[in-house]
Amino acid sequence: MGSAKNSSAARKARIEEMRRAERTRERRNRVLTIAASVVVVAGLVVGGVVLVNSQSGGKKDTASDSKNSGDSGHWITGKDGVRTWSGKLSRTHVQTKVSYPMHPPVGGNHNPVWATCDGTVYTKPLQDENAVHSLEHGAVWVTYTGKAKKADVDALAAKVKKTPYSLMSPYENQAAPLVLSAWGHQVTVKSADDPEVNKFFAAYVQGPQTPEPGAACTSGAM
Repeated sequence: MGSAKNSSAARKARIEEMRRAERTRERRNRVLTIAASVVVVAGLVVGGVVLVNSQSGGKKDTASDSKNSGDSGHWITGKDGVRTWSGKLSRTHVQTKVSYPMHPPVGGNHNPVWATCDGTVYTKPLQDENAVHSLEHGAVWVTYTGKAKKADVDALAAKVKKTPYSLMSPYENQAAPLVLSAWGHQVTVKSADDPEVNKFFAAYVQGPQTPEPGAACTSGAM
């Protein structure tokens, strides 16, 4: 009799232990289900926000960057003849063509890839958007038209080749035969012997105007 009672009590204890274990599993499963639901909902919310931001960001780039540089301001000419852009020069990376308010441009929205500017002389025109990125890295950009004297073009090319963080290319859409540009600054020179050439290089090659000093000028767009 006593043995039967003990056996019944043990069985009840095992059953109760099994019930407790089952309740524990059910609670754990509910917690896991709720947690999983929260993660899924959060993921959907974040994904939706990213998608909306991506779409709105893309629209913004297309609307503002394909039509203008995002720049505002005007030139201020110093006593030395160097013109300084007074105002905003935007720095957004864009894949579209940019309409700059000055030629050659001295800043503004530009292509993500810079033009190689490691003392690089180009014989064909560059894309403005690549060259502007080079200026952001602290390069001086020498440009010339078909009216420039060959001797001046050759002499300036020789100087550029000896100067890291500089580049040179033909550029017909400018007001003078020879122009030197840096980020936010520009000067017209009369010849390769113009004293302003050396002054401009000394002041603006990796000068204090550089938005990204030390950034690469190699391995860019050629």
